[in-house]
Amino acid sequence: MPACFDPSSTPALGSLPTLLVVAVALVDADGRVLLAQRPPGKSLAGLWEFPGGKVDAGETPEAALVRELKEELGIDTAASCLAPFTFASHSYEKFHLLMPLFVCRVWEGDVTAREGQKLAWVYPNRMGDYPMPPADVPLVAMLRDLL
Repeated sequence: MPACFDPSSTPALGSLPTLLVVAVALVDADGRVLLAQRPPGKSLAGLWEFPGGKVDAGETPEAALVRELKEELGIDTAASCLAPFTFASHSYEKFHLLMPLFVCRVWEGDVTAREGQKLAWVYPNRMGDYPMPPADVPLVAMLRDLL
């Protein structure tokens, strides 16, 4: 039986709480994508991810991303500058992650690490060199195809 038909390969529907987070592929004028390294002390510490964060109750994913980019990176953008691209849906041990991924090429301000995280501007063909959380890995090939 194919793995996709194996009910033991995924948790029972509704057995894990769903965590909605939002992420962005910031693309600079050279076609590089910004990655942020998860800091020590956080789950999945040391892995690289697309910037973003949790969506608060009553907040749209776009509003959450505008807020998170200001808080984490010190840049301003507008919801109209965020192009919906794809999403990740991945079960971790204690929650199910649902993560819309947007692409953004327009922002104001200089990108700076405001929360102590390491940042790297990476060409799409080199993103595989950066270890990422399992939910982010499938997004890399799609971004390579886009960019």
